[in-house]
Amino acid sequence: MNKVILMGRLTRDPEVRYSQGASQTAVARFSVAVDRRFKREGEPDADFFNCTSFGKQAEFVERYLHKGTKVVLSGRVQNDNYTNKDGQMVYSVRIMVDEIEFAESKNASGGGNEGGYQGNSGGFGGHSAPMPSGAGDGFMNIPDGIDEELPFN
Repeated sequence: MNKVILMGRLTRDPEVRYSQGASQTAVARFSVAVDRRFKREGEPDADFFNCTSFGKQAEFVERYLHKGTKVVLSGRVQNDNYTNKDGQMVYSVRIMVDEIEFAESKNASGGGNEGGYQGNSGGFGGHSAPMPSGAGDGFMNIPDGIDEELPFN
């Protein structure tokens, strides 16, 4: 099985090109920096992965993602090896993206609300109650009385 899941920030704005032919397909290339969980002195704090997405997904990347956007993605690792002009083999890998999502709200990333993507602020079952704020520890406080709104009990 070849499956990878990454969460990190784009290191630059995506580069999007369209294939030639009758049905043009968007191809987005971008790089994601993923922080290392454990850091040793003298080693890098993050790893950098080159990623590629196609079609509607690439159009989404072009429209909504930019340098610094935090994303979570899943895909597969593919060899991207080649022989350079000196005849030496260069080894590298590329992440072929199957799914990609925002990993934080636009406000959390400092983007404000400038007509781009707006995250889902609705609650359960079509209710649009505001989401409770957390204590800054990555967890959110569950408000009292939410049991009545949950579709599963």
